This record gives sequence, C-alpha cells and structure tokens, in this order.
Amino acid sequence: MNEITINDRVIGSGHPVYIIAEMSANHGQDFDQAARIIEAAKEAGADAVKLQTYTPDTLTIACDNEYFRIKGTIWEGRPLYDLYGEAYTPWEWQPQLKEIADRLGIILFSTPFDVTAVEFLEGMDVPAHKVASFELVDLALLERIGATGKPVIMSTGMASLAEIDEAVATLRRAGAGGIGLLKCTSAYPAQAADMNLCTIPHLAETFGVVAGLSDHTTGLAAPVAAVALGAAIIEKHFTLGRAAGGPDSAFSLEPHEFAAMVAAVRETEQALGRVCYESSAAEEKSRAFRRSLFVVEDVLAGEVLTSENIRSIRPGYGLAPKYLGQVLGRRSSRAIRRGTPLGWEMVGGLP
Repeated sequence: MNEITINDRVIGSGHPVYIIAEMSANHGQDFDQAARIIEAAKEAGADAVKLQTYTPDTLTIACDNEYFRIKGTIWEGRPLYDLYGEAYTPWEWQPQLKEIADRLGIILFSTPFDVTAVEFLEGMDVPAHKVASFELVDLALLERIGATGKPVIMSTGMASLAEIDEAVATLRRAGAGGIGLLKCTSAYPAQAADMNLCTIPHLAETFGVVAGLSDHTTGLAAPVAAVALGAAIIEKHFTLGRAAGGPDSAFSLEPHEFAAMVAAVRETEQALGRVCYESSAAEEKSRAFRRSLFVVEDVLAGEVLTSENIRSIRPGYGLAPKYLGQVLGRRSSRAIRRGTPLGWEMVGGLP
C-alpha cells in the first residue's frame, strides 16, 4: 500500500484525505494577516498550511525585456521580478509562523524554490517539502530535496509522463522519505474542462505513489470529484477575503468556502465506504416496504389461489414475489382473510 507519513499522520488509501491550505501570497505582506490565515485554516478544517520559500532574486532577475514579462495569465504584462516581489513570504516570518502553527496543532511546511530555501527550511525542521509544478524539471533541486529524507509532495502541472518519471526517479535515488504526486492544471484560475481528474488514479498506479490534487479552480466540485477518484491529498489556495486582492485571490477560497470544501470531502469519504452488497443497519427498517405475496380477497379453505386473490404488493411480510408462479393454481390449506401475508403453511396441494 502506498503511503507517506507527515508528523505521524499517515496519508494514503484507507486514511482520511490530507487537506492543505496554500497561503501563497494571500498574506499581503502583513505578518499578522499571515498568522490569521493559519488560525482560520485550522478552524476551517485544514490538516496543514503551506508556505512558499523564495525571494525575487532566487527565482529570476530584475529585467524588463519581453522574456521576463508575463503573458496569457491574470498577471498579464507584469515583470516576473515585480510579481514575485509582491508575492513572496519574508523568510524571517517563516520560523515564527511555524511556531504559531505548532501551538495551534496544525502542520506547516513549504515549497522551496532553490537549494538555499531547502537549507533554510531544514533549519526550521519542517516535516515535509513540496515541489511546485514549475520546479519539477529542476533535477538538482529535486536531488537536494530528496536528500533530506523527508516526505515530498510534488505537483505535476505541465509535466509529461516522461518528465514525471524522471523527477520521481531523481527523488527516490536521492532518498526521499515517500512521494505524493498531485495532478495540477497550471492555469490561474483553472477551468473544469482542463482538469483531467482521471489522471489521479493513473499517477498512483503508474508510479506507485500517493496521488492527489492541487486545485486552482474557483469552485468545490474538483476536490470532491478527485476524492471520489482516489485522491489522498487536496491542496487549495486559502485567503481571508478575496476582496483584499492580491496575486492569488481570484482562485483562493475564503474560510467559509474552505470549510464547506472540507465538509464535502469528509462526507465524500464516508459515502465511498467499501464494496458492499449487504443491507446497512439503516436499510433494515426499509425491508418491510419491499413487495411480497399477499391475499387480496377473502379465500375459503380449499379454494384455488389465483391472480385475483393473490398478488405481489407492498409491504414485505409475505412470501417473496419469485414464488408467485409456484403458488398460483394450488388450493388454500385454510380460510384466509383479505390483507393477510401469504405463507407456505397456507398453501395446499394442486386441485
């Protein structure tokens, strides 16, 4: 069975879905707001909060030519350096945020975007590492992350099957302490038609890993459908309020929405259950409303049982309907009043 363990929490088939609230840039460069996000995520039912550990200079360079301007997204025309300057989480906050999370009893880890970030997070003793879709092809970074021996959750947006295979092999060779792969559509926001959630069980089977979903849609349907398909991890962006704006607000859930998602995921887990063809305890009371054979007209002793005096009707206190053919044409063994459930002791021989 494919499982990973984060802070003694086992994640995989047969265990509760692991739900991650992605803070990303939704702190708005306000430490107190970042702290409130952690508190709200805990209250909304998240199992973990995830940060991102980078600076503009660890991700790109300050350059304004066409190569460094964003095209085709909600951040159209912005220089990468400027966007990352707005979105990054100050590194000096992160140990303090982990202390807050520890006090609240919610797990906190992060996505490192370069080797210096891995070293920084190792100094914080995070229990796991996340790999972003865009970094899946940075094999040197994956080697360093895998070498920590920690569990690794990796998004697979934009990646080909061959690229995922290479990334997984790199993490395993380096010593990663278990791998989770998240189906991800790297569009912001993502459209339902582009999600291809059927990839989730294929990821799990193909690579022998825990699989899940990193979701950038604006609704709740994709996470619920993903769980029905076997997702063991759900990651969703979390904000205190979209009205505050920010780079990620358009595809982030507010606390009440996130709580509704968590509730829907937990209800879906219960509904999935197991392969079962037995009546549940709740169904037993309903068995009485099945059809069965009843006497529908008064019958004299010795009278022939016919379709006029014997019928298959509700409720279910008489013989099963399948015996109707064996009963019709035989004589009653005694007088029977209308409305009596038919039993074998009432059925005599043939005329």
